[in-house]
Amino acid sequence: MTDRVNRFNDDFVDWEATSYGEAWAPYYDEIFDVIEDATIELLAGLAGNPPRALELAVGTGRVALPLARAGVAVTGVDNSPEMLAKLAAKDGASAIEAVVGDMADVPVAGEYPLIYLPFNTLFALLSQERQVELFGNVAVHLEPGGRFVLDCFVPDLKRFDQANTRMGVSSIKSATEHAYEMSIHHPVTQTITSHLVRRQSSGETLVLPVAVRYAYPSEIDLMAKLAGLELENRWGWYDRRPFNDRSGQHVSVYRKPG
Repeated sequence: MTDRVNRFNDDFVDWEATSYGEAWAPYYDEIFDVIEDATIELLAGLAGNPPRALELAVGTGRVALPLARAGVAVTGVDNSPEMLAKLAAKDGASAIEAVVGDMADVPVAGEYPLIYLPFNTLFALLSQERQVELFGNVAVHLEPGGRFVLDCFVPDLKRFDQANTRMGVSSIKSATEHAYEMSIHHPVTQTITSHLVRRQSSGETLVLPVAVRYAYPSEIDLMAKLAGLELENRWGWYDRRPFNDRSGQHVSVYRKPG
């Protein structure tokens, strides 16, 4: 029985990694709020002169579009044609140079003063090896003195029970609308596989897959160091609030020497 469960979990992780964009694209913009002004202000301030930036996992353009409106020339990489199609249909999308490819490979030419990776997306790479590869490829495409900015949640393993599972309600919006999460934690690989289940007011039930390989800030710092990048700043969010032991997320800025 245990072997069957382990094989199922391994297959499930692989399925998640290749299907996220296809499953999420129709609902992504509906589920997530507009981007905060503080996020755009911080990124625009690091984008150099003339301002240029590369977004990894650009998705539907939630960050790239307002950053472009702020005067930054943005290139965006994503491996999901469905996500990029949603981006292409939006006003202002012609200002974004969209590239189809694996973000870990950073499949672009040239160097940038700013590369950024928002929304915990580093953790979408499901092995430490691929996360390390991403940092190395980012370093290759940063200008000397350029910055790599990412935000990630701080892992909180108290969310899981003794069986390394979680069933949690995240919202109840009305008598018919609600959302909850079902997750399995794999502590050996630091991975979590989840279904986010949402019942819409229409009566439709959505099952949205998520898989992550989490890392603590100290491990992320080591990945950056291996790539030759230096931690320049760490905040509790883009508004530069202090990062401390109670912070649930961090915004980290790594600089390429030179």
